[in-house]
Amino acid sequence: MPDAPQAAAPTVASFESALDQLEKVVRELESGDLPLERSLSLFSRGVELSDACRKQLEEAETRVEALIRRDGAYQAEPFRPEK
Repeated sequence: MPDAPQAAAPTVASFESALDQLEKVVRELESGDLPLERSLSLFSRGVELSDACRKQLEEAETRVEALIRRDGAYQAEPFRPEK
């Protein structure tokens, strides 16, 4: 029976889940004494998780609105971070 193709990395359900997984990857990488292939695999997964977190934060940022009081009433304005 031929080997099944290797599945792609599972998608991340939430920001919190991705961040938790990323922290575990970092801890394992920082522990040292890993074989090169394991280190490369962990590094690759860490980059994927980091990208997923960044994308989710960017999406959240565009959805955030600030309530500004003008003329006695509150108005919603898109969030614009100061750079």
